[in-house]
Amino acid sequence: MSGKFEAAFESLREYRCPDWFRDVKFGIWSHWGPQSVPMAGDWYARNMYIQGSEQYNYHVRHYGHPSKFGYLDICRLWKAEKFDPDGLMELYHRAGARYFVAQATHHDNFFNYASNVNPYNSVNIGPHMDICSMWQDAARKYNMHFGLTEHLAASYNWWYTNKGADSYGPYKGVPYDGYLHKDFYHDNEEVTKYMYENNRLHVNYGITPEWMTDNKDFQKYWEDSVGEMIEKFTPDLLYSDSSLPFERNPETCNYAPGLRAVAKLYNTSIAAYGTNQAVYTQKSRNPEIYKVGVLDIEKSQLPGVMEDPWQTDTCIGNWFADARQSYKHPDQIIEMLVDIISKNGTMLLNVIQRADGSIEEEAEYILKELAGWFEICSEAVYGTRPYRIFGEGDTRVTIDGFTENKTQWNSSDYRFVKKENTVYAYMMAVPENRAAVIKSLLPGEKVKSVRLLGLGPVDFKQEYGILVVKLPETMPTAYTNCLALEMDI
Repeated sequence: MSGKFEAAFESLREYRCPDWFRDVKFGIWSHWGPQSVPMAGDWYARNMYIQGSEQYNYHVRHYGHPSKFGYLDICRLWKAEKFDPDGLMELYHRAGARYFVAQATHHDNFFNYASNVNPYNSVNIGPHMDICSMWQDAARKYNMHFGLTEHLAASYNWWYTNKGADSYGPYKGVPYDGYLHKDFYHDNEEVTKYMYENNRLHVNYGITPEWMTDNKDFQKYWEDSVGEMIEKFTPDLLYSDSSLPFERNPETCNYAPGLRAVAKLYNTSIAAYGTNQAVYTQKSRNPEIYKVGVLDIEKSQLPGVMEDPWQTDTCIGNWFADARQSYKHPDQIIEMLVDIISKNGTMLLNVIQRADGSIEEEAEYILKELAGWFEICSEAVYGTRPYRIFGEGDTRVTIDGFTENKTQWNSSDYRFVKKENTVYAYMMAVPENRAAVIKSLLPGEKVKSVRLLGLGPVDFKQEYGILVVKLPETMPTAYTNCLALEMDI
């Protein structure tokens, strides 16, 4: 579509995902900001104000009571003194990423760029750097598509905790610092009052009465903020950590700000490139909603091939730095990627950064292992499309929201993608007898030749619909290996 989009479902459902997003398959995300400072895990800005929680206890014992030392003080401690976007981008590109996404703002309402809408940003406070612009400049050097994530729509309800107070102890009844700087902490006392009075302090922040979803001032603030991101960066991808804002109660939601923002994203891209090259991702599973862009699934995926491209966003550990966390091993990340792309998906992987901007040795090790695998198997990743079926074998990944257990594959399990006249068959586990047996080819699908990526041609037989491939004793990669089946079509 080369004409302009209107801020309406009827117009935006004409959206078609650009080919670049379908081709790249793998991106890296910097989910990074002031909440990295304590190295105490996710949602720190919220949970540090919940008395008795692990992060509250950590905060009190490391920094002091949140009536005296609040989250804004944490923001001032963020210095990013070892931030090297060019060096990291070189590593990310070598590790196989072909798009890069930076966090513009989390639920904490702290912006990682020079904002005229929000003075609480990384140029005025903390690092005194335009983090997102530095990331974008680095991505351009490697011809990587650049995106932004915004987590702002939920912020008004998410951050009610900063208006609370301890219910016992030496600071009983002393208000937290959320009553200061309400332009940063939000003027949202009514949310706090409701949650405390209804004893819902520890429930999911999204469970709120409908009157909380209709704050026109906050909706305008969100729209102004996201509009500024679009105007400043012309991002190739914009991710909302929510459904299309503002969908809290589907019966009373106000989609208008979200629709205007998505139309602005696409029309800005059209003005820059002649056709829309932008991708908008959000998390509603309702096709009437996600078809205005691309479906995003956090820390999970789909059971089969979806006609429309989609994205999984996940991470090597937790979202923010956490001294207690364990990282996924490279084999699990690669197996997840393979399973996702076989179903027409793309993986966006968060690589955790310390507050100083550096990454840990274990994260660097993971990236180097990915780089070695991509050197062998990139042909079967970039530019591929789903095959007639996504796989063979009985093993399936666990699909249970936010569950990412390592899958126990066996030698009967394959995942397929295709490119032109080649079908790529990923062996999820190498057969011990070194005979790969593929049973899913149709009678009319004749194989002309077979290559083992990283090695070259290998012997095969195709009889009665069964393809048997002889494998070497030593495989090209210690991770998921792949066969390239050249078809006679």
